[in-house]
Amino acid sequence: MKESYRIELKQSLTDSLEKEVVAFLNSREGGIIYIGIADDGVAIGVNESDAVQLQIKDRLKNNILPTCMGLFDIIGEEYNGKDVIKIIVASGPEKPYYLKKQGMSEKGCFLRVGTASEPMSSRMIENLFARRTRNSIGRIRSNNQSLKFEQLKIYYEESGKRLNQKFASNLGLQTNDGAFNYVALLMSDVNSLSVKVAKYRGKTRVHLVENNEYGYCSIIKATKQVLDKLELENKTRSRITSKERVDTRVWNAIALREAVINAMVHNDYTFEIAPKFEIFDDRIEITSAGSLPDMLSKEEFFEGFSMPRNQEMMRIFKDLDLVEHLGSGIPRILEAYSTDCFRFTENFLRMTFSNAWDLSEEEDNEMPKGDENNTTPHVTDHVTDHATPEVTPEVAPEVTPEVLRLVKVMNGEMSRREISTLLGIRDEKHFRENYQQIALSFGVLEMTIPDKPNSRLQKYRLTPKGNALQKELKK
Repeated sequence: MKESYRIELKQSLTDSLEKEVVAFLNSREGGIIYIGIADDGVAIGVNESDAVQLQIKDRLKNNILPTCMGLFDIIGEEYNGKDVIKIIVASGPEKPYYLKKQGMSEKGCFLRVGTASEPMSSRMIENLFARRTRNSIGRIRSNNQSLKFEQLKIYYEESGKRLNQKFASNLGLQTNDGAFNYVALLMSDVNSLSVKVAKYRGKTRVHLVENNEYGYCSIIKATKQVLDKLELENKTRSRITSKERVDTRVWNAIALREAVINAMVHNDYTFEIAPKFEIFDDRIEITSAGSLPDMLSKEEFFEGFSMPRNQEMMRIFKDLDLVEHLGSGIPRILEAYSTDCFRFTENFLRMTFSNAWDLSEEEDNEMPKGDENNTTPHVTDHVTDHATPEVTPEVAPEVTPEVLRLVKVMNGEMSRREISTLLGIRDEKHFRENYQQIALSFGVLEMTIPDKPNSRLQKYRLTPKGNALQKELKK
């Protein structure tokens, strides 16, 4: 590991930590700081890692302005057998960030230049301040100041945390003058936000068959209700043959969950509209208000660079374990779907996930029926939490030639690089989009660490469905 524009290595926790974090907050892409790794990449390690992590969180909370809570993650990791600390810093939406003691000056504002944190010029500070976001929901005063947060308190207690009397201030639910802001309204027990999950018959919006409305409550509760509803809709279609049965879920469960969370956290609530979820026979569409931030390109978005639109909400969602860490959502989605599923407009972002099975009535009507003397597959639908799929080429005509090649070379648990090397593929993007993601979506390949898809220890292996397919290929 080497230092770079986005990576800072520190042998130990020093007084310059806040300076490095400020530099990444003011940079376009953010960055990562490792504590316990020397400049030459040698792992030194950190003693009492948990205590040091708490110390870091306290320092960043109290020594940097504007508040950077919700814009960083602190993670304990193992590197070359040593315990190290990884600090992921997002690009901040309220630049310039500065050291509290030094104020908004050349001594307090820094920017990442190469592998160093350099002081910002007065003109740069003035320009950034002039462009600072002034309509963030953390700065908008709530029309209702008689807010209650019993639901939020319950969710914190369920996560093993407890809110003290200063929780409103600590969670960024107040404006500078101490009034409840728009974030507080969204988190409160009663508000005017309505989140809709609509279901249509066919592939257009002509025939609405179901219109579920969640909301008028804490946005955390609304998010959980949407997740529960879509989990019920994410059915498993079973294809039965004379030999075995194949189970395939309509959408990739991990990608679907990340898409819902992404839409709720990054929605631009200043439009006063909520994310929308629409289910069609051939797809699901998830639409949120607000396109990409001005300083974030599509390429950076897909690579996982994070610039939270609503940092106060991000902090709460992280506290409640609804978000794993900054920048993890989009890479998780891209493990199962291509970048083509994202559509950006001037005011909206839409994610579209195609059904693994086209559930249209037309296809169902064309599906052959099985009987006692017929070995033609019979199809049934049911909802299941954990399917154990098996398959043969006879019942998997949808598997692509690329996936067949991948299945053929798999041998136990393998890294992405090991698989692509055996396939003779050097283009990482080509391998990811045409082999890895499709194999995952077909259910023939799975991650060894599904909860952490970007882990450096991540490997891949065949599922029971993939093993059955490999046996048929070898025959």
